Amino acid sequence: MFWVLLLLLAWAVAGTACIRLCLAAVRAAAVGTEAAFGRDLTLYEAAFLSGGPARVADLTLVSMARQRRLLLAHTGWATVVDPHARDEMERTVLGAIGPDGQSRIAPVRTAAATAEAVRALADRLVAAGLAVPDTARSTVADAVRHVRNAAAGVVALGTIALLMPSQATEGQALVAVWFTLPLILTLSCLAIARVEVHPYTRWASPAGQRLLGGLVRHADSAGDDRTYLTSVAVRGIRAIGEPDLRAAFAHRKPHR
Repeated sequence: MFWVLLLLLAWAVAGTACIRLCLAAVRAAAVGTEAAFGRDLTLYEAAFLSGGPARVADLTLVSMARQRRLLLAHTGWATVVDPHARDEMERTVLGAIGPDGQSRIAPVRTAAATAEAVRALADRLVAAGLAVPDTARSTVADAVRHVRNAAAGVVALGTIALLMPSQATEGQALVAVWFTLPLILTLSCLAIARVEVHPYTRWASPAGQRLLGGLVRHADSAGDDRTYLTSVAVRGIRAIGEPDLRAAFAHRKPHR
């Protein structure tokens, strides 16, 4: 009956991991429940809530390119046309390009995403209850990883129990059934987390998600440029319609 001890260990591993995930999900869901309604998001805020710091950098580059103040070549180079920044994010992008006025796009995106302006934007959104703090995001991610490891551990313990030489054929079927139960528990928690936790634990809190939805609806009645930049902020560079501009972010080389 040594397999019973293995079964108890499997239940302990699975139960601990699932409880940890549930607690982390509850804490993450509680973020932003008291956020003020009626607040309008800027495009930079929408970009951060949708895709984080990298999305803010992409939006800034696309916005400046649309205004013909920055040339983004399909070869992956950025060239400054107008060196006068209109806000802190544009100032960050121009500073990342450097005094020569030309740079590869990849290091510019990286520098802009890690700039103080983006960190200040993130702090404001967290304080407003619209963004999930770094600690909450990492806690949920660690909890999900723990449940995945627990599922693998249950499978390993069940395999050891089945391979024990003292198990008869009839007993193996019973052992397999008992070990299936904690495995179902862990897989069910992962499935629920995928549906309920994944949409908002990366960047936006539930309140931030609601404001993002309102921004998309209001953008449909706005001007073309506003709608275009809103799509880039919410959906990323895949919303870029121009092939050359999209190629600039993909860093594709010209065909020979």
